[in-house]
Amino acid sequence: MSEEGLLKNGKKNVVIIGGGAAGMSCAATLAQHPDKFRVTILERMSVVGGQATSISLDKEKYGTSWMNDGVQGGAPSFKHTLNFFKQYGHQAQDVKLQVSFGQGKESFWTNCFPSQLVDQFSADIKKFGRVLKIIKYTMPVLGLVPIKYMLKIFMFNKEFGDKMVFPLIALFLGTGNQTANVSCAILERLFDDPNMKLWDYDSETLLPNLPQMVTFPHLGSFYADWAADLRSKGVDIRLNTDVSAILRRDKKGVVLETRPFDPERKPKPDTLGGGEHTGPPSTTEFYDEMVLCILADDAKKLLGKTATWKEKFVLGGAAFFDDITITHSDADYFRKNYETHFNPELCADPKSKQQEDQIAFSKNEQLGPDNEPAGFRPMYYTHMYPQNPHKIEMAFDCTNYQHQFRMDHGKDKPPVAYENHVFQSIFLDKGSKDLWTIDQIDESKVIEKKWWHQLGHRWQHYVRVVPNMMFINGKNRTLFAGSWTLVNMHEMACVSGIAAAYRLGAEYEVFDDFAEDMLKKYLLISHGVRYRGGKEEGMMKKKGGSV
Repeated sequence: MSEEGLLKNGKKNVVIIGGGAAGMSCAATLAQHPDKFRVTILERMSVVGGQATSISLDKEKYGTSWMNDGVQGGAPSFKHTLNFFKQYGHQAQDVKLQVSFGQGKESFWTNCFPSQLVDQFSADIKKFGRVLKIIKYTMPVLGLVPIKYMLKIFMFNKEFGDKMVFPLIALFLGTGNQTANVSCAILERLFDDPNMKLWDYDSETLLPNLPQMVTFPHLGSFYADWAADLRSKGVDIRLNTDVSAILRRDKKGVVLETRPFDPERKPKPDTLGGGEHTGPPSTTEFYDEMVLCILADDAKKLLGKTATWKEKFVLGGAAFFDDITITHSDADYFRKNYETHFNPELCADPKSKQQEDQIAFSKNEQLGPDNEPAGFRPMYYTHMYPQNPHKIEMAFDCTNYQHQFRMDHGKDKPPVAYENHVFQSIFLDKGSKDLWTIDQIDESKVIEKKWWHQLGHRWQHYVRVVPNMMFINGKNRTLFAGSWTLVNMHEMACVSGIAAAYRLGAEYEVFDDFAEDMLKKYLLISHGVRYRGGKEEGMMKKKGGSV
């Protein structure tokens, strides 16, 4: 591609680096305007989707031939994610969420039936709701305070934070062992913001009884279908292509170097990384605009000498930690470390007819809300380290959680024997590996091991990164997208990619008022621009702002 080829036929030549949810959403939005944009996605891996990947399973043994191993599900409020699924004939499935936090009488609690721990901290749970309102009305001052200090300021019981608040936030926001340092703003948004909350605050139990969530369809197939459609619309998706250097960003455009890359070469089983460059030396390429849909630390490194001091400051404020997920079928390990089945000794005395019904449901004696099949079948788990209660391990019973495990079997019974359930154990922050219980997992029952580079939602992130994104987005012919720009959710990645396309001049196709409001808020926070409307029912509203 020659430098003289820029803006050929009046089209803006856009390169998107990274083919995850943000990059694909950006490309999809730009592809609606083939007369305005020429779009290229450069992805160093052999598939698109980023962390939204799927793996194959032995159907005879596990009850299904596949599972999602990175991103598994979300909330019904993930409107853009669900809309993209619908466009390609993929359907998320509703699920009533069941959790099992901690172990033993002194640490266990669940949202399925009354527990002694919830009774013990009933006053703290009620006070927690009042404090959420205080945080809401004292933004941004109190919103920037780390959760660990907020709990001390309002004199919550220390064990309430360690056993209930920290595990809850860690599991559902993916904040892991950095949860104590998460800002109160994210805590409040999680319970109160219509665009971000995963559930409603419950003044009796903190987490409501069996809230509705969704599990995602086969993400590998979905992203393959999405990529095929984008290619049919003229988007050039180049897999196994690494951007090795960005040489220039100025009024003439963006100049970068690419090299072929094989992620399977020279694997590093005990850490992140692996892969190497292949083929000929680097190729120089020229573009008009660039959208970096990669992690903040990768973006900072890639920008290299072309990075401005503002970009170095903002991108350098995002902290990432290396975690490992073990997908396995070691039921004995799970029984040893979690409360996996209903145990009457862990159940508190019911105080209402509602709690009596919850106990009967959990004991497999009656259906739950909306005729939910009876039985205590937890999907999400946490394990707290006694020597450091601020740090935890997270886990999933994927057989109970992901819908495809139930599709070929009766809905009201487990699809396979518990011994053949598929679990995921997530060990957080490689720097804390001396605490991990990873060595207790039977190696012969391990299905897959995968390392991840995950964002830590520290309070510093909401002082240094989030409010300053608007000062680097759209500068130097560069836009940034990814869930790290706000909060680590698949939906946020999609919204960030759409926002980047909007800034480049693409129209936003309105399909849902709630989704449009989410984009509106994101544009204001991360780009510092006001949303001017999109395209709806064939009628054109005002166009998006150009960079």
